[in-house]
Amino acid sequence: MSVLRFFATGPDAPLIQDAATIDSLYRRHRLRVMLAITLGYGFIYTCRLALGVVKKPLIDAGIFGPAELGLIGSALFYTYAIGKLTNGFLADHANMKKFLAAGFLLSAICNIGMGFSTLVWVSVLLWGLNGWFQSLGAPGGVVAMTAWFSNRERGRYYGIWSTAHSIGEGLTFLVVGTIVAVLGWHWGFWIPGIAGIATAMMAYALVQDRPRTLGLPTVNDWRQDHYVQSTAQDRGVFATQLSILKIPAIWVLALSSAMIYITRYAINSWGVLYLQEARGYSLPMAGTLLMISTVAGMVGAVAYGFISDKAFNARRPPANLLFAVLEIIGLVLIFFAPPGTPLLILGMVLFGVGLTGLVTALGGLFAVDICPKRVAGAAMGLIGIFSYIGAAVQENVSGHLIERGMTVVDGVRTYDFSVVIWFWLGASFVSMLLAASLWRVRLRD
Repeated sequence: MSVLRFFATGPDAPLIQDAATIDSLYRRHRLRVMLAITLGYGFIYTCRLALGVVKKPLIDAGIFGPAELGLIGSALFYTYAIGKLTNGFLADHANMKKFLAAGFLLSAICNIGMGFSTLVWVSVLLWGLNGWFQSLGAPGGVVAMTAWFSNRERGRYYGIWSTAHSIGEGLTFLVVGTIVAVLGWHWGFWIPGIAGIATAMMAYALVQDRPRTLGLPTVNDWRQDHYVQSTAQDRGVFATQLSILKIPAIWVLALSSAMIYITRYAINSWGVLYLQEARGYSLPMAGTLLMISTVAGMVGAVAYGFISDKAFNARRPPANLLFAVLEIIGLVLIFFAPPGTPLLILGMVLFGVGLTGLVTALGGLFAVDICPKRVAGAAMGLIGIFSYIGAAVQENVSGHLIERGMTVVDGVRTYDFSVVIWFWLGASFVSMLLAASLWRVRLRD
C-alpha cells in the first residue's frame, strides 16, 4: 500500500482566484506536458521495438529461430495487454510525474538486460517485464493530456502526441538499425536502454500532476468546453470506470483496434525481415524505407487530429474510413507492386499516413471521446488489452507462418511470405468494417 500511496495523485488544492495567474500556469504546464509525453513516449518507444531490428542478426547467428523470436516478441505484447488494462485503471488515480518516470526507467533497465541474454527463457522473462513497464506509458500520456487539454482541442493535441509512435519507430528503424549493422545486435538493446534512462529523468522534470492539485480549475472549465454532461459526474472514479463496460461501442472499438494492431505490429516486428529477405534490401536500407513510413505517420497523426476536429466537427468515424482506405492501399503497394523503389515508397507513405491516423483514433482518441473523461485511463486500458492481445497473437501466428515458409538449401535461407501477407491484409480490412459500424456513436464529457 505504501507503493500505491507513493504513486497516488495529490489532493485538490484551494482554487486560485486570479485569472491571469491561472492562464499563465496553464500555458506553462500545457507546453511542458506535451513536450514530455510526446518526446518521452517517442524515445521510450525504441525500448519496445528493438527486437524487430535485431531479428535477422539473431537468426543468422543461430541464437534464435523465427518461432523463438515470435515467442519472445509475444511475451511483451501479452504482458503489455494485461498491464495496459490494469495500469490504465491505476493511471486515473496516479500522479503522472512519478507514474511515467517509473515506467520509462524500468523499461530501459529491461532493454539493457536483453543485450546480455542469449537464452530463450531469460529473453522471454525480460521482454515480458519490458511489456509490463511499457504499459504505463500510453495510459499515463493520455491521462496527462486529458487533464490538461479540453474536449474540442483534444483531437489536435492527441494527433500531435500520436507522432510519438512515429518518432520512436523512426529512431529504431534508422538510428538503431544502423547501429546494429555497425556494432552488432547487443547495441540494438543497449542504446535504447541508455536513452530510456535519460528519458525517465526528463519526464520527471517536466510532467505535472492534475491541474486541481495545483489550485487550477479543470481544463474543461477553464476553456468553457463541455459536451452534454454525463451522469458519471455523480459517481466515484471506480464506479465510473466500471460504467464504461456497459457502452456497446467500446467493445466494437476494442475489436477494431485489435485488428489494426495486428497489421501495425506485423510491419513493426517483421517489416525489416520482409524487406531484407523478400525485397533484397540491406538492413540500413530496410530501416530507411520503414523510416519513410514513420515520417509519413507523423503527418498522418497530426492530419487525423485536425481533419477529424475541423472537417468533421470532432466526429471520428468519417476520418476513420478515409484513413483506413489509405492504409490498405499502402499495404497492397508494399506487398504486390512490381519491383522498383518509387511504388514501394508510395506504399510506405500511404501506409504510414493511414495506419498512424487509425492508431490515433482506434487506439485511444475515439475511446476517450465516447467515455467519461475522468476515466480516460480506464478507457485506454480496455482498448489496450484488446489491441495488444491482437498484437501478441500476430507475433505468434506470424512467426510460425514465416518459419513454415522458410527453407534452407546448402546453407542458404529463403522465405515465402505469401500466406502471412494475407493474414496481415485481412486484419486491416476487418478493422475498417468494424470501425465503420460506429458511425453515430454518442460523445461524452
